[in-house]
Amino acid sequence: MFPILRRTRRAALPVLSLLALFPVAASAQGYPPPSVGVVIAEPQRVEVAQELPGRISPTRVAEVRPRIGGIVERRVFTQGSTVEAGDVLYELDPLPYEVAVDAARATVARAEAGLADARQTETRLESLRSRNVASRADLDSAETAVLQANAALAEAQAQLRAAEINLGYAAVRAPIAGRTGRALTTEGALVSAQGEVMTTIQALDTVYADMQQPVSELLRLRRAMEAGEITELAPGAAEVQLYLDDGSLYPHLGKLLFAEASVDRSSGQVTLRAEVPNPEGVLLPGMYVRVRVAQAVREAALVVPAQALRRDASGQAQLMLVQDGTVAPRPVTEGRANDDNTLIIEEGLAPGDIVIVDGFQKIGPGAPVTPVCWSDPAVDETTPSETCARAIDAPAPTN
Repeated sequence: MFPILRRTRRAALPVLSLLALFPVAASAQGYPPPSVGVVIAEPQRVEVAQELPGRISPTRVAEVRPRIGGIVERRVFTQGSTVEAGDVLYELDPLPYEVAVDAARATVARAEAGLADARQTETRLESLRSRNVASRADLDSAETAVLQANAALAEAQAQLRAAEINLGYAAVRAPIAGRTGRALTTEGALVSAQGEVMTTIQALDTVYADMQQPVSELLRLRRAMEAGEITELAPGAAEVQLYLDDGSLYPHLGKLLFAEASVDRSSGQVTLRAEVPNPEGVLLPGMYVRVRVAQAVREAALVVPAQALRRDASGQAQLMLVQDGTVAPRPVTEGRANDDNTLIIEEGLAPGDIVIVDGFQKIGPGAPVTPVCWSDPAVDETTPSETCARAIDAPAPTN
């Protein structure tokens, strides 16, 4: 994130204790200037992120209700288990619906017989009409009877289909894939169509994280975008990180979906929703999380380690710079934290400035120092920075 090299080790010599107390005087007595860890201020692209409180909610929720009435004969599923769409959860007594199917089939058979009889009558009258034995009115009546028989058969077939569907509803199935809740209906209970909830299924392979953002912060971001200071991320490009209630980092990244178009009247906040993968099922509905969401980017921000920031007696934020081989305090305006270990400097810092990060106990304003490129001990592997090496090895300007 910033130019780094290997960190210098503090020599275990008693004389350095005196240098820490009297850095300028020690140098005047011929001792070498103390070493300090430094980084080079360089413009870099950073995300404008914010941590917001959030709650987990399922992407889909289905309340399982019976489609028909009847006696519950058996609960098939295990409470709290994962089911697939179409799995049988409960079985209702099918006998009344089997009888209804048989009756509907008999009605279909009767309608088919009626249609066959009507067609025979129509055929016979057509033959008689061709020999002028039957009247035209008789033939018209026969044709109408065929149409009525066809309609009766279609109605009977529809009733049979409805009876078969109701019989299928005797097996109460899962409408979606997900995790079941507790059983709310037991064997032997009488249920009614579209009545009581028998159980609930929640889809948890992917979950939502719903966050609340203050309107003031949203307006600040909008103004910064309009001024060209930051650029809004494209839809779907904004990634989110979740921190669980115990402070641990959730291992999977999510993406910001949208922000509500209205403000909650009671809280004065806007709801943001992110979608987060949940393959291990760690995230549960109602769980509290902290969400780090990036909504924009700054193309040329100056970022320094948080430990580089100092404050004077009045509380003014300042950085210690190396100028002409000596320590030079520089008042700055600090911005928001970029992450846990770095922060953005809004004013007072220029690209190329050499910022002291480590070794403050050995120095004071105006003290001569030896800058050494600093590396973050929290980072396991670092790459030597040519920019830092060139900056600290450059000869001091001559007047």
